[in-house]
Amino acid sequence: MTPGTMEGKVCLITGATSGIGLESARALARQGATVVLSGRDKGRGEAALAEVRRTVPDAKLDLMLADLTSLASVRQLARDFQRKYSKLDVLLNNAGLVIDRRKLTPDGLEATFATNHLSHFLLTNLLLGLLESSGAARVVNVSSEAHRLGSVDFLDDPQAERGYSTMKVYGNSKLANILFTRGLKRRLEGTKVTANSLHPGVVRTGFGLNSEGFFKHLVKLTAPFMLSAEGGARTSVFLASSPEVDGVSGKYFIKSKVAKESKAAQDDAATEKLWQRSAELTGVGR
Repeated sequence: MTPGTMEGKVCLITGATSGIGLESARALARQGATVVLSGRDKGRGEAALAEVRRTVPDAKLDLMLADLTSLASVRQLARDFQRKYSKLDVLLNNAGLVIDRRKLTPDGLEATFATNHLSHFLLTNLLLGLLESSGAARVVNVSSEAHRLGSVDFLDDPQAERGYSTMKVYGNSKLANILFTRGLKRRLEGTKVTANSLHPGVVRTGFGLNSEGFFKHLVKLTAPFMLSAEGGARTSVFLASSPEVDGVSGKYFIKSKVAKESKAAQDDAATEKLWQRSAELTGVGR
């Protein structure tokens, strides 16, 4: 992207202290945007700021801490952001989690679904007023081709209480990212805000290394064949900044091109059912 094309824009990126999120922050900062990096750990966050400044010395950066496994922490992030910033041009919902065993968050929610979908559903809805008042703002949701492993049947058991399979639960959460994008697009009609989702590619980052057992070993074995984090960030940066997607909303992208999502991801009834379930679980977006 052309340097300076995001001058004056404010971007918030979740999961921004490593991997795709960090590279997205670097690329948007290089274009002149003010980039707010969100992550769980202060030390890793400060290291991420230093890493971006190493290659973009004049970068305009900020760090806001949040644990996306906690709805209270997500709410605090939204409050912190609104107190400090009067506009939000790009919300890049990038953070993701994959784990081998069923775990519950402090809110009693299944951790993968809560982190990958509910946290971003909540954050987006809490910041929607700011996005709308900022004009032609953009919401970018990082999904995955793993959404094809998901099924709309998960909406009858979103907490995976009837059985847990790592890739099935992860696939369901990525399917939720696309369904959420579709539902958001409908609710944004009449505004200048757009919402799109994407598959970043199979990326060589620390993602999946917090798992145990077979999946962790699979990630290590396949790492040499994966994209770099910089390569994985390209579609996110494209959707956040390119004039080519001005006014484009509700689409799914691969390699910066519109792609066809799974049949399940095009299910209108599932889109609305997910929205209502998410609203009940988070208390927003009704």
